[in-house]
Amino acid sequence: MNNVIETHDVWRVYRTGQQEVAALRGVSLCVTRGRFVALKGRSGSGKTTLLNCVGGLDQPTHGTVQVLGQELTGWDDERLTTWRREQVGFVFQSFGLITTLSVYENVELMARLRRLSATERHQRTVECLERVGLDKWHNHRPDELSGGQQQRVAIARALANNAPLMLADEPTGELDSTTGSEILKLFRQIVDEEGVTLLMVSHDKLVEDYADEVLHLQDGQIIGFGG
Repeated sequence: MNNVIETHDVWRVYRTGQQEVAALRGVSLCVTRGRFVALKGRSGSGKTTLLNCVGGLDQPTHGTVQVLGQELTGWDDERLTTWRREQVGFVFQSFGLITTLSVYENVELMARLRRLSATERHQRTVECLERVGLDKWHNHRPDELSGGQQQRVAIARALANNAPLMLADEPTGELDSTTGSEILKLFRQIVDEEGVTLLMVSHDKLVEDYADEVLHLQDGQIIGFGG
């Protein structure tokens, strides 16, 4: 199975009072294994809605979404939650770390949710923190770290469940350009060395230097390709 993500004629329509707003309008795309694909476009273009449909955080109004060979449309919340826990790693703009837990505990929690043994959890947590360059920061808490370091913890957490797919929503949005470039370089290395498939929403101009392909969205439609 070479195609990790396939969407066919995906629409997402929201109702606001008496009006309907189409966030996605017939989006079809295919992302093959081991690729770094970026979604770009202005605010309101449908990027995050598309990402959420791929990650099972939202359901399309019409069309189909296949991820890792499975059709997600119509799944209930419990099935989607289990699937996300095992198959997808998420990275968000706001980091989403638990401030009362240490760096190690934040990452280890995802391995715990995957129900790995204690030995496996420890090994995987250490590996992931080494991968993002934070192997000496295990006992620190998120508020003791810089924004770039916190995002590295979030990336390590997304890797901890050995998921083949990573979804990132504006992961450099709260970082300065130098730190943002370092984070994008880290994503590039993870894709190349871990074989992870990455779909990223980004406004960052620098993403074009690192992604294999850039999809440009406007008014809920893909209007161009680059990369």
